[in-house]
Amino acid sequence: MNHLSYTQGRQDKDLLDMTIGAAFDATVARFAAREALVVRHQGLRYSWQQLFDEVERLARALLALGLERGDRLGIWAPNCAQWCITQFASAKIGVILVNINPAYRSNELAYALSQSGCRWVICADAFKTSDYHAMLLELAPGLAACTPGELACEHLPELRGVVSLASEPPEGFLAWQALLARAEEVSPATLAARQASLRCDEPINIQYTSGTTGFPKGATLSHHNILNNGYLVGESLGLTEHDRLVVPVPLYHCFGMVMANLGCMTHGATLIYPGDAFDPLTTLSAVAEERATALYGVPTMFIAELDHPLRHTFDLSSLRTGIMAGANCPIEVMRRVIDEMHMSEVQIAYGMTETSPVSLQTGPDDDLELRVTTVGRTQPHLQSKIIDSAGNCVPRGQVGELCTRGYSVMLGYWNNPQASAESIDAEGWMHTGDLASMDEQGYVRIVGRSKDMIIRGGENIYPRELEEFFSTHPAVADVQVIGIPCSRYGEEIVAWIRLHPGEGVDEAQLRDWAKARIAHFKVPRYFRFVEQFPMTVTGKVQKFRMREISIEELQ
Repeated sequence: MNHLSYTQGRQDKDLLDMTIGAAFDATVARFAAREALVVRHQGLRYSWQQLFDEVERLARALLALGLERGDRLGIWAPNCAQWCITQFASAKIGVILVNINPAYRSNELAYALSQSGCRWVICADAFKTSDYHAMLLELAPGLAACTPGELACEHLPELRGVVSLASEPPEGFLAWQALLARAEEVSPATLAARQASLRCDEPINIQYTSGTTGFPKGATLSHHNILNNGYLVGESLGLTEHDRLVVPVPLYHCFGMVMANLGCMTHGATLIYPGDAFDPLTTLSAVAEERATALYGVPTMFIAELDHPLRHTFDLSSLRTGIMAGANCPIEVMRRVIDEMHMSEVQIAYGMTETSPVSLQTGPDDDLELRVTTVGRTQPHLQSKIIDSAGNCVPRGQVGELCTRGYSVMLGYWNNPQASAESIDAEGWMHTGDLASMDEQGYVRIVGRSKDMIIRGGENIYPRELEEFFSTHPAVADVQVIGIPCSRYGEEIVAWIRLHPGEGVDEAQLRDWAKARIAHFKVPRYFRFVEQFPMTVTGKVQKFRMREISIEELQ
């Protein structure tokens, strides 16, 4: 028995040594007539052959725009058929898909487009309270007056045009249907030649993840990274072409685009999108009416489904498995998911965007306690270790920093070699920043975070980013952001604010100001106005003390 906190996952199944496009084509060849994608809120259904035809058409259209291998294409939209089609089409031509959070506002959008150097963006017209067209016109004022594809914008020098999913977009935007019509300009042979030239270790996806520096970092992932992670997640779930997975999680996130889209694609299983965003009623309806066998979600989603007053009217007996990830799962919630939603084989997955994402996962036969107290064991073809501050493996049972190595570790952060070197060491280990312990059987427990990251409803929120943001308000002299426990969302955000002398901004005004500029899930639930922060003798802010005070006052 190895008594150090190091494990290596099973290697009884080979990794897929192909591009996403090649894997997609192989699935279509095997399961052409079977149902591939159901998008309930759009009333769309595709067999694998029909999905292939749409993907090929879009891939040729994107080539007609002049997109070269390695160019970046942004997608800014909630869950929809076009998101899935774009994911596979961009992979077929070697264009790097840049996932843009649908909740982003203008500041965050500008940063993502500029930092990644997007040449084109595909966007919805609006989502919830966000007017995507208006924000893009604000960032690129010349868009309305230019011919699509000929944009020249000082702040976004590499951006050439915007494709809108709206049926009648504003002047300057290229309509989705008009884009698809351009497929006629490119032959199938030209597309086939481009696809054949690609290598599986090339970058194909950039996902922005908030960083402690205050600016999001673009985790750059290859075909090999995410194709194999989706495949092995699906293998753990036992997915086959007979499975039907309901996907209420967002596609812009690795949970949706990797664990769902690629997990199903590599097994020929059916993807079911119940709505453009999570809603417990539409999710329950989709499970019942589509006879789903699997369901994904973060704990808050499962809680909302379990507690919905109409849940008992839906027949959920077709469910077998699924994944709960993104936050710790309370034991009572897991028990109810197994008993009341019939998900006897539901699994817990742990990871991070930088590791494609899953590096640890429970198994279908793990007992209830293991499924709620641990995040499982090391995934196949990966290695895990837990180290002390000197970089040495700690004995089993001791707490240290969790590190991951193997096929899933990202290529690096886009155009940020310094941040890449700080996260991935010379031996190829990704340092997660999470504090964990490993038992004798190799099960890992996450006990805390060495970074100050807050996880609210499955969304990762970094206080430093919010602190820098609130510091731009003219009335704010200083700000400190912390997370406190919350039974509904896992954690809630508390902002401690110190105002400039004479300023009188209140909580409502700060919240409204923030809502107009940052994603809704980042807006603090609580504000506390103070004259000073708890400090050490050396002048360092004591966030642990702030957390204690906030919990005492608010709970």
